[in-house]
Amino acid sequence: MNKQIRNIIIVALFAVGGGWLGIWLNNITGNTQPPLQSLGALVWLTSPALAGLLLRAFGGDGWKDSGFGLNLISGWKWYLAAILVYPLASLLTFMLALAFKAISASGFAAQGFGAYTSAVVFMLGASLMKNIFEEFAWRGYLTPRLDAAKVHPLLNHAIVAVVWWAWHLPYYYYFFDRTQLTTYLGNTSLATFLILALISLFPTALLFGELRLLSKSVWTSFILHELINALSMPLLLNGFIKLNGTLGMLFSPTNDGIITFTLLGAAGWLLYQYRMKNQPA
Repeated sequence: MNKQIRNIIIVALFAVGGGWLGIWLNNITGNTQPPLQSLGALVWLTSPALAGLLLRAFGGDGWKDSGFGLNLISGWKWYLAAILVYPLASLLTFMLALAFKAISASGFAAQGFGAYTSAVVFMLGASLMKNIFEEFAWRGYLTPRLDAAKVHPLLNHAIVAVVWWAWHLPYYYYFFDRTQLTTYLGNTSLATFLILALISLFPTALLFGELRLLSKSVWTSFILHELINALSMPLLLNGFIKLNGTLGMLFSPTNDGIITFTLLGAAGWLLYQYRMKNQPA
């Protein structure tokens, strides 16, 4: 088997199986901590990125395409895109949602915009390490190694999306606090949410992956990931908005909203077209 493909499969297996291994470790050790603060959660979070780092160091992949450098001078416009794309997509969807009465934004009136800002700042810090480990796995390893293996870019992003989704399954089934999960889901069943999550990760992986390949740095996708988590999650978890049925799922300004992730995918498609036209032959 080709060494590159072998190593990609190894990281994918750690991504898919690490969380379930973590749950098993919690069960056999009689864990009494909240699931997200347990040894099992640490195994789930870190195993894909650590596998990729070890394969770069000892498995022959090397560090040339790791993307650890900032590349700020040559890639500044991709950093700007990473900062702006989600806030603009979310704001547009938010205005459409209000116009179609797909959401209730009474939480902003009750708590004030300052409370939302505080929640965003808290989430930026709370998700920092999680997003570093995620991005060093998906865009720090899988995306560039699939690219190095000459996998077609769209198939590259599709593979990353499926692995990324499979990695999240133990999180939603076990590690994510049940009360917070119920609040986040609202009237949506977990099964429906997971199907929507899989669909949404295809355009999301396209955008993240193209930013990574254009900027030649993992930090653009990390910044985008941080902003999506920080701006999106408090909207539902902290009660700033409530979704009104099916229309709410369609117009939700969170990254799980159908229109929002479609806009993110459209941005990713434009970046893909740009890269295809401008990359060296």
